Amino acid sequence: MDWSMISYILSQIFTIIMYALMGLSYYAKDRNNILKLSFLSLIANGIAYILLNAWTGFAMCVVALIRNVIFLIDERRNGKRETINKTDIIILTVLYTISIISAVFTYDGFFSLLSVLATLVYTFSVWQKKTNVYKLLGIVVGFLWIWYNIYIMSIVGIILETILLICSTTGYLLEISKKRMQTQKVNEN
Repeated sequence: MDWSMISYILSQIFTIIMYALMGLSYYAKDRNNILKLSFLSLIANGIAYILLNAWTGFAMCVVALIRNVIFLIDERRNGKRETINKTDIIILTVLYTISIISAVFTYDGFFSLLSVLATLVYTFSVWQKKTNVYKLLGIVVGFLWIWYNIYIMSIVGIILETILLICSTTGYLLEISKKRMQTQKVNEN
């Protein structure tokens, strides 16, 4: 077996690990746990992208790791906040700038930009601090990553991203259902 086949098989194993961790994040109840699970999944994802020579995807993993560290530090220092302040906007702007600069250096055709767009949307979803928006935008992110996995020919990525899309959709629907039941109980009382 040659290195390219071994590299591809290893990339698919790391892809499985990444999607298992990311799938769990859609059922997490708070932003802190979402970010921790996402951090671990990004490490596995970055390794998979290196093995696939998918450098734009790898660059977006690095941006996402930086993002998660910043968000975790912010939450530990400032506690859980439901409102967005000036610092949050600056952080989002810096992360978007890093994403765009990384995309310029790793650009490998139009479809390589799908990973950039997915990273931008996902970054916004965890930045805005509302888990229901995170879960809703996870649906959009899922479609973008499916197309990127098609582009880099990651068969396991395509299959598992489809499953993750189902997880994000059910997580979002469960959140909506829970809120409707709470509203209904309040209205009944």
